Order: sequence, then structure tokens, then C-alpha cells
Amino acid sequence: MPVRRELPSDRDAARAVHLAAFATSDGRHAVEARLLDELRDEGDLLPELGWVVTHEGGVVAHVACSRSVLGADSTSAVALGPIGVLPGHQRRGAGSALVHAGLGGADARGFHVVVLLGSPAYYGRFGFVPAASLGIEAADPLWGNHFQARPLTAWDGTRTGAFRYAPAFDRL
Repeated sequence: MPVRRELPSDRDAARAVHLAAFATSDGRHAVEARLLDELRDEGDLLPELGWVVTHEGGVVAHVACSRSVLGADSTSAVALGPIGVLPGHQRRGAGSALVHAGLGGADARGFHVVVLLGSPAYYGRFGFVPAASLGIEAADPLWGNHFQARPLTAWDGTRTGAFRYAPAFDRL
């Protein structure tokens, strides 16, 4: 499955991926789709770190990366997510390809660390570790080991402290 940078023309397709991937049984909009909309509208998405997987000309998976703050530093950390894959394309490697694209893109742009909230069993295979083990503090201690970080090439261990997602995450 080809991975490419997200284009402005992919906006609706990317949103549709998150709506389908995280559909709720009660018909409410998926939190991830709303988050994606708000991050876009507030200018907190990093367009150079948005990726899609395509299949037969359509977008079947999407990942976004957004601005964040680590301690007093707003330039060294990036948040990975939301990430979504259409249900019919899950368990085929699209999600893994997007994680690798996000990590590679963030590394190439000189970020020090990528942070996310997700399954340790899934994200551990990409080198993510509990963020606390790197001195990165979660906004909510209940996140525990689900709050993870992946050091990149520029990581020198000095970027520590409280991590803050973009404001849209606070409204989830």
C-alpha cells in the first residue's frame, strides 16, 4: 500500500477514515474525527507530517501529527495522532506504515521525540516506551504506560518535563 504525504485535497477523505475507523454504535461522531477537525481549524496540525495510505486511488488510512509543548520547549516534541484505518483495510500493515512515516518525517525534521497515547503492546514494536521513563510527564497520571514517547536521532535526554498536547486535545 503506497504511503504519501497528505494533500489539502485529502481533507474530507481523511476525516471519513476517522469517522469509519472509530464509528460509535450510537451514531455520534467519532472523537478522533472531531479532534482532527479542531486541530486543523486551530492551525496546530503539522502539514508536513500528515500522511495517508491509498488503495485503488482512494485514501484508506490517515495519520496526523500536531504541535505540542515539552516543559517550556515548543519545538522539540511532536504528538502523533489521531491515526485511523478504514475497517476493511485494518490488519494489512497500513497503520504500521503510517507510524513509520510519522516517525521518519519527524526525525528528518529534527524533532527530538514523538509522543502519543495508545496501546503499549502495539506501539512498543516501534520503539515507544512509557514517557515517564524518559522524564516526560503526562497531563493526566491515569494515562500510565499508555502515555508513550519515542526518542529520535536528535534526542539528547535533556528535553524533559510536563508534556502538553495542542489545546484541542483538552476538549475531548
